[in-house]
Amino acid sequence: MKSHYYSQHAVELRAELGRAITRDQMRVFHRKAPLRHFVVTIRQFGILALATWGLIHFENPLIWIPLAFVQGFTIFNFTVLLHEVVHNTIFSRRRPAAERALGYLYAVPSGISASQFTRWHLDHHAELGSDEDDPKRHHLSPKVNKRWYKLLYCSPALFPIYFRAARRESATYPPDLQRTIARERRVSMLAHLSAIAVLWYVFGFYTSLRTSIIPVFFVFPIAFTLNRLGQHYDIDPSDPAKWGTLMKGHWFWDFAFLHSNYHLEHHYFPGVPFYRLAALQRALVPFYERKGMRWQNYSGLVYGWLVENRAPHTDWHTQAGAGGWGQRGSAGAHTSAAAQPTAAPRRL
Repeated sequence: MKSHYYSQHAVELRAELGRAITRDQMRVFHRKAPLRHFVVTIRQFGILALATWGLIHFENPLIWIPLAFVQGFTIFNFTVLLHEVVHNTIFSRRRPAAERALGYLYAVPSGISASQFTRWHLDHHAELGSDEDDPKRHHLSPKVNKRWYKLLYCSPALFPIYFRAARRESATYPPDLQRTIARERRVSMLAHLSAIAVLWYVFGFYTSLRTSIIPVFFVFPIAFTLNRLGQHYDIDPSDPAKWGTLMKGHWFWDFAFLHSNYHLEHHYFPGVPFYRLAALQRALVPFYERKGMRWQNYSGLVYGWLVENRAPHTDWHTQAGAGGWGQRGSAGAHTSAAAQPTAAPRRL
């Protein structure tokens, strides 16, 4: 049995957030626009198709290597679209059949089980902050704080690491759910192996390597690891408001990660669709200032993770031996929230 660790420790935080965002703002932020979601979905499939076409037709490394990165990040972003299904942020009203179909559609490109992802992720929300009950923290976060081991997460080794973590957690699930997960995982894996086989047979091994093997097994792990660095690795364990990493918004990462870079805001308000998270962050700037929270960016996270060798789920600023929570850290990536603009949110 899980303990619902986060809700037990976030009572005061919920009250603070209720004072930070008005009811009118909350209604706007939680408003779902299915058309916006499906425009992004069509765009992602379009990017996938164009990148695939380019990877088939171009053998020049100056062209196909960037396209492989586009392909790998796009494949990863289908997990972000699946994440929207999990939190019921697509339709204004529940549509179980459509949501189930979309879950399968989004899970297959990334080779995972929709049911596994759903249970795993909802448990992660409920148990955030717990070393034992949060499955992402307990099973997937590196237990060996060595640079070489961390780099394995950016390589094909991510897949056995992830599936071992998923297997250990799913062993605690009811038998019928375990069977569903196994079936869905076989379908996803079969889809990927079939794609590799067809590309290999029709266009040859090197085309299959460029189009599928490298994007999936070498680029996807980089996208996965980088995205995860911006979730809960640089935190203040003593304050539930800071159990997520406050990431600076940036147009490139908003596009590259489909706004999943606003992971702290997502934990505050899980029912807000991904396309409204940037505006939510801007509205929360006064709250961040009052709490003295630090802003991070991906370059600072990579520096802290690999160069300074910081441990996950710890306060990297304190480890760096610097002063207060809101001051500048040794990596040059931690800036005071007071330095952030407090302009009104853009149109929602």
